[in-house]
Order: sequence, then structure tokens, then C-alpha cells
Amino acid sequence: MTTDLALETPAKEGRTRNPDATRKRILKAAKDEFARRGLGGARIDTIAAKAKANKGMIYHYFGNKEDLFRIVLEEAYADIRNAERKLDLDKLDPEEAMTRLVEFTWKYYLANPEFLTLVNSENLHKGRHIAASESIREMHRPFVGLVQLILDRGVEAGVFRPGIDAINLNITIAAIGYYYLTNRFTGSVIFETDLTSKERLQERLAFNIDTILRLVRK
Repeated sequence: MTTDLALETPAKEGRTRNPDATRKRILKAAKDEFARRGLGGARIDTIAAKAKANKGMIYHYFGNKEDLFRIVLEEAYADIRNAERKLDLDKLDPEEAMTRLVEFTWKYYLANPEFLTLVNSENLHKGRHIAASESIREMHRPFVGLVQLILDRGVEAGVFRPGIDAINLNITIAAIGYYYLTNRFTGSVIFETDLTSKERLQERLAFNIDTILRLVRK
């Protein structure tokens, strides 16, 4: 009988371990490895070691490395969309809802830097993995609709100007946080200031909120 853990059967793994727990460990380890090294640099051996699983279980649950990368991306996007839903933006007045959305986006990026690196990695591959994911499109349609509803309510209340496209606004909200954080190290050198300091981060959040509100206000 072989002693190679990489060849251990899924059936044996299922008898000795909790399959759901194993999947979660694999996804957590894969998220860390892909965020650190990208798709090309990530190694299944490393993911298996970090997850305390064997390669056979990874292939059994998730297919090949590219499939695992796509699933990690789906999980990452689902996490931010689920967190946004908990804001209950549709229950806030339009300006407060817009402020909360900008603030949430900024703080989420700060708390989850791996999300930014995963998105960077997928853009290097021209979005081909999420293009194959129907769930990615499904989870974003309601969010775009919610932002459009906030804009529409603001127009009706006389506080927002009409004609603002929700997709363009979403891109702008993401961009003003995303660019700052993904370029914070080079920016700190170029502008001769620590863009990661507590004071600078707080100033940037205030700037982001002011920028978006000036954009949408009537």
C-alpha cells in the first residue's frame, strides 16, 4: 500500500476528516498563495502543505490549478458583495448611502489587501477566469442596480444631478481607493510622504468621500 499522501484517495480523506473543513482550509491556503505569488507563481504543493491536505484532495474538490484560481476569485468577489449588502444602503438617505459606500470600499481594501492583489493577478490574465464564471456576473448585477437606485433616489430628492451612470460611478469609487493603495509604496517615494500613515489614510478617505459627493451632487 502506498504511503504517498499525494496519492491518498478522496474516500479515505472523507472518512478521516471533515470534507467541508478541508475545502475551507484549501481555499484559505489557495487565496493566500495566489495573492502572494499570482497564478503563475503559485504552487499546488505549497497550497496542500498550508492546508494540511494532499494534492489529490485539491484536484478532487477543485479540479486543476486554474479552476482553483477561478473559485478563489469567485469567493473573493462574493465576500465583498456580501459585506456591501449588510450596509443596507437602500434604507439610508442618498447622500449618507453614497458616503457609506465610499467609506466601506476604502476600509475593505485596507482590511483585505489580498483582494487587490488577486484582482491585479486576474487582470494580467485579461479576466479570462472570471469570464467563465456566471456567478460573478450574477452577484454584480444587483449591486449595480442598487447604486443606480441610490442615484435615482438622490435625483428625486433634488440632491443629486441626473444622468450619472451607475457603472461609471462604481468604477470611479473603486479606482480612487484602488490606485492609491496599489501604488502606495512608489507614491510614498515620489511624493516624499508616508502614504500608509494613519493620518494620510484618514485624509485620503475624507478626500475620496468629498470627491464622490462633489461628483454626484446637483
